[in-house]
Amino acid sequence: MASKKKKEIKQPGKPKINAYIAGAGLTVEQPITETLETNYMPYAMSVIVSRAIPEIDGFKPSHRKLLYTMYNMGLLNGSTIKSANIVGRTMQLNPHGDAAIYETMVRLSEGYQALLHPYVESKGSFGKAYSRDMAYAASRYTEAKLSPIAAELFTDIDKDTVDFVDNYDATMKEPTLFPVTFPSILVNANTGIAVGMASSICPFNLREVCETTIAFIRDDTVQIADTLLAPDFPIGGQLLYQRDEMESIYETGRGSFKVRGVYAYDKSQNCIDITEIPPTTTSEAIIEKVIELVKLKKITEINDIRDETDLGGLKITIDLKRGADPEKLMRKIMKMTPLEDSFSCNFNILIAGSPHVMGVKEIISEWVAFREECVRRRVFFKLSKAKDKLHLLKGLEKILLDIDKAIKIVRETDEESQVVPNLMIGFGIDEVQAEYVAEIKLRHLNREYILKRTADIEALTNEIAEMESILKSRSKVMNIIIKELTAVAEKYGQDRKTAIISAEEETVEEEAAPPDTSPVTLFFTKDGYFKKITPQSLRMSGEQKLKEGDEITQIIESTNAAELLFFTNKGQVYKSRTADFGDSKASVLGDYVAGSLEFEEAENAVYMVETTDYAGYMLFIFDNGRIAKVPLSSYQTKTNRKKLIKAYCEKFPLHTVLFIKEETELLLHSTNGRMLIVNTAAIPAKTTKDNGGIAVMTQKKGQRISEAVFYHGTLEGDHRYRTRNLPAAGNKKPTGTAEQEKILI
Repeated sequence: MASKKKKEIKQPGKPKINAYIAGAGLTVEQPITETLETNYMPYAMSVIVSRAIPEIDGFKPSHRKLLYTMYNMGLLNGSTIKSANIVGRTMQLNPHGDAAIYETMVRLSEGYQALLHPYVESKGSFGKAYSRDMAYAASRYTEAKLSPIAAELFTDIDKDTVDFVDNYDATMKEPTLFPVTFPSILVNANTGIAVGMASSICPFNLREVCETTIAFIRDDTVQIADTLLAPDFPIGGQLLYQRDEMESIYETGRGSFKVRGVYAYDKSQNCIDITEIPPTTTSEAIIEKVIELVKLKKITEINDIRDETDLGGLKITIDLKRGADPEKLMRKIMKMTPLEDSFSCNFNILIAGSPHVMGVKEIISEWVAFREECVRRRVFFKLSKAKDKLHLLKGLEKILLDIDKAIKIVRETDEESQVVPNLMIGFGIDEVQAEYVAEIKLRHLNREYILKRTADIEALTNEIAEMESILKSRSKVMNIIIKELTAVAEKYGQDRKTAIISAEEETVEEEAAPPDTSPVTLFFTKDGYFKKITPQSLRMSGEQKLKEGDEITQIIESTNAAELLFFTNKGQVYKSRTADFGDSKASVLGDYVAGSLEFEEAENAVYMVETTDYAGYMLFIFDNGRIAKVPLSSYQTKTNRKKLIKAYCEKFPLHTVLFIKEETELLLHSTNGRMLIVNTAAIPAKTTKDNGGIAVMTQKKGQRISEAVFYHGTLEGDHRYRTRNLPAAGNKKPTGTAEQEKILI
């Protein structure tokens, strides 16, 4: 017997009642597959079908419920009303909370600027799509109505063009789709995340979409990219266009393209004004990233950056330092911030309740089929009404032959219920016609009225014949769709907001830009501090400032075009460029590499390598006398990777890291007092970065390498420390021999 959990129910003015809930607290074993099928799958399908993925009319259910409510409220005409009123009425169709409904309205509004052709005219603060911090006002403070283009969503919706279903409590009817007269699915952006799938549809220019659809109707083999040039975003920007890339998106419905912001240089104020940004980011995100880069000294040309957005629109102002090159700076900002970003496309649309990822041509084909059905249903609806009217008029026409007879029949009929049957018998008409005649007012029973009513019989007959021919001819239906598309394009079409720039030309321009090869001197310290000092600053500087207990371990003459590799104590290497670090001075500590390159916790840089061609070898000398030799080219990558793991072997404790451009000799010291001179050519190179190397200097238990330096031939009797075979134990230094000179690079 199932356990029961006791529950106390308290009723006002009555004592507590002891009740039991059957099955409460009972644990039931159920296979996971059954749980997924019965509990999770219905939820997942509900999210996919009824919430996140748009349908062929271009709307999700939440959009459709809101707009249809506004249509029923008569908001296509007249003035705006409070948004709270609209939200409350929409809850009759939408069972979700008022916050979700109002957010839907905000996104559809012209004030928010998320759509190329907003469906809601707004009054008040509705926030901005390009700003994270500019929030919309509460619904009680704002007003809204439908915009003129929204009329195209509801054209002939009352003429049986689409199906209607009950709302959630079966008290109202709502449309399953809108009979929209243009492919709105491609005109306004739509994104959604469902369960196991998502949708991301970029917006296109309305005029281009209509022209492309017309071209497709006339010839379904047309090249879509010839008329549908590229996506068009409400905030503008510049799209880096590649024909092959765009055609792939048009064909498969998947892919990505890059969009960058638009800026202008004000020479008089020595500042840059950014007025358009990509649709995937916000002004705050760009400003925060630029500030971060300035703090890391990856950008040094900026004095100040601020958000000057006002009623005139978006504006980010960057104040430049004197002598800064604005074009060079903006190339760096485009590369390192979201001011140039990728838009990912995933044209996932519900067709007959099933999600499909489709290319643009397939979407247009589906929309044309949908619109064809809407037009046929509208024509059939009008045809039925016209036939019914013609039928009534033909009955009225028969009365014209003898009005006096009709009056006499009505007057001489004893019972009211017999009027219609008697008229049917007297004039040979059916019940519907007789009912219509019987309802005519006495004042209308004159020849003039009847002649006026029957004068349209011929025109109505011709109209019926035309509608019947339309239903029989697909080409006539297509001509109607083309006519409607042309009208929409002429009435609501607008010029492109997003400029198209050839990506190939941009690439050539960037490649043609000469690298900065100005000379610099690099300093690297034991504690992981880095300085890049220009020759002029170095000549004027005094003693190098260092952290207490720190010392300079490497000084390298280089240029701003070189690449840097920082090997760490965690077996990793971080890659950077000399140009990524700002110019420093002798009087400052410099950049802490672990912070600048975002090392992991407790990770420090132990050695720096400067290169322009990745020629040479890395030597990793371990405490146990083993040495690993790795070509520097093993650390070269085609992509711009910042971190490489397993940079060297971590099986053995690391003693020293050295870089050699060509083969040389090393002098190894052991804690047992022995020394060994080794030519690096005797150590085989292995491309596997984390290889354990080979045994070079044998060590007994408790002994280890104490020092490893480059040998420059300053040791007397150095033949005693050389060997033909490896590994070797080395030899002890004779008493009285001069100390070996240590030279580090």
